[in-house]
Amino acid sequence: MPKLKPAYKRILLKLSGESLLGKNPYGIDLDTAKSIARELKEVYDLGVEIAIMIGGGNIFRGVSGTEAGMDRASADYMGLLATIMNGIALQSALENEGVLTRHISAIEIKAVAEPFIRRRVIRHIEKGRIIIFSAGIGSPFFTTDTAAALRALEIKAEVILKATKVDGVYSADPMKDKTAKKFNSIKYLDVIKKGLKVMDTTAISMCKDNNLPIIVFCLREKGNIKRAVLGQKVGTKVY
Repeated sequence: MPKLKPAYKRILLKLSGESLLGKNPYGIDLDTAKSIARELKEVYDLGVEIAIMIGGGNIFRGVSGTEAGMDRASADYMGLLATIMNGIALQSALENEGVLTRHISAIEIKAVAEPFIRRRVIRHIEKGRIIIFSAGIGSPFFTTDTAAALRALEIKAEVILKATKVDGVYSADPMKDKTAKKFNSIKYLDVIKKGLKVMDTTAISMCKDNNLPIIVFCLREKGNIKRAVLGQKVGTKVY
C-alpha cells in the first residue's frame, strides 16, 4: 500500500481548552487527551512537523473573570496559567504515545516548560519533536487565537488547523440557527466583514497579511486532523 502523502509539511494545530473537557463540565478529561494524542501520533507518523497552541477555557477564561468584576489583565493572566496546565496534560498524553515533545511557555515557568526562543523551537521541530505552546504570547488582552497566528508565522507553518465543536464555518451559529449555511471555503475579508466567529479579527488579519491559510474543522469526528493534513475535504478553508 503506497504511503499517504501529506499536503502540508509543517502545521500549527489550535486546540481550545474545551477540547480537553470530554464529557466533563470542567477541567481535563485525561481519556480525551489520550484520544487527541493518538490522532496526533498518526499525523506525526506521516512525517508531518507539528506545533500546537493550547487554550485554557476548560479551567478559566479571562472574559469570565472580567464579567465577575476582576481586573482584565489579572483575569487574562489566570487564563494563561490555565493553558500551562493543559499543556502539561497534553505533553504527558503525547509522550505516553512514544512521541518526543517540548512544552514552550510564553510565561517563564522553568520547572515545567521551556521559554520561547524562536530558533531553538524551530530546531526542536526539525529534530522531530512536537511543540506544545502555552500561555499565549505571555501578555493579557491577546487571545490564544492571535498567539496561534503569531507562532505559526514565526515557525513558518504552512497552515493553521483550527479544531472546533462544529464542522466548519457557518453564516450563523449552527447550534442556535438551523438555517445557518456552511461555507466550504471563505476569504479572510469575508470572515471579517460578516463578523464570523472563526478566530478573532487580529488573528485573521495576521493570516491575511501573510497568506497563511486556516482550516476550521470538527475535532469530535475522529480522523479529521489526519484528513485535513492530507488535504482531503474537511471543514472550511479560510484563504
